[in-house]
Amino acid sequence: MGDVLSQNEIDSLLAALSTGELDVEQMQESTEKQIKNYDFKRPAKFSKEHLRTLEIIFEHYGRLISTNLPLYLRKNVQVSVASSETVTFSEFTNALANPVILGIVNFAPLSGNIIIELGTNLGYTMIDRMLGGQGEPLDKTREFSEIELTIIEKMMIVCMQLMREPWKNVLDINPVLDRLETNPQFAQIIAPNDMIAIVTLNMKIGDVEGIMTICLPYFTLEDIMDRLNTKYWYANMQEKVDEGYQEHIGDLIKKVSIPVKALLGRSVISVSDFASLQVGDVIRLNTHVDEELKVYVGNIKKFTALPGSSKEQYAVRVTTVIREGD
Repeated sequence: MGDVLSQNEIDSLLAALSTGELDVEQMQESTEKQIKNYDFKRPAKFSKEHLRTLEIIFEHYGRLISTNLPLYLRKNVQVSVASSETVTFSEFTNALANPVILGIVNFAPLSGNIIIELGTNLGYTMIDRMLGGQGEPLDKTREFSEIELTIIEKMMIVCMQLMREPWKNVLDINPVLDRLETNPQFAQIIAPNDMIAIVTLNMKIGDVEGIMTICLPYFTLEDIMDRLNTKYWYANMQEKVDEGYQEHIGDLIKKVSIPVKALLGRSVISVSDFASLQVGDVIRLNTHVDEELKVYVGNIKKFTALPGSSKEQYAVRVTTVIREGD
């Protein structure tokens, strides 16, 4: 209803046209479609929706790193998404220092590679922790030795394998670390003018802060660009949850280990008697030999049973099940 004019507005408009306050030609020009400049050197191949979906994926990825890396580094690790943007590949490589830690990852089954850049200060911190140090970065950047590169490569493989779960709602991937580069000139995986999406993660290992950057070329993600939207991501996640949620929870519960104990009886003795106990001494319990034992699952009394043996080992035979409310 906002386009409908009242009678007073129509009268005012006609009066302005008759007095010359409004020019009909200028009004026609103002209604023409505006032309926007388009830079063919930087085509907008990643939309805001694509970048937002990538941020959601790597927020999940950051939580996995925060949970798993402390197992190796024995140090608190915090990871969060800082930003996402699109640039040309040449702009990304020109901003890299030398030396740098670049993991070239084959993003199978997609064609092409992605790059994981790890801040050198974080690399030195990981090396120091893995070799038994306090996790202090170097004051001055230097080249990495072969032993140090081997340690970093193992840590990069751990980080790379953690990408599988966050990408499941989009595609089942099987990333493989092709190689580790410390010179950005040897990491030319695509043409310099090709567009890439960059997701920057803030990483903190103990008191040392740095960044991890994920370089995702459009060439690599081209086949799944239609899936990189939040609607598809959440819909696929909900579908997977609905399909096998109960079965998955059931499988997890079946794998849980819980303590089961059979209580033979109770007794009270003095500290002096306890301190002087010898092999062969008899402690009198408050139960009879033919009396049923109480079997506890965790701290809950769940069964009654009779004592016995099975294959030369002590055992009990369950006689009754104690239901809730009994």
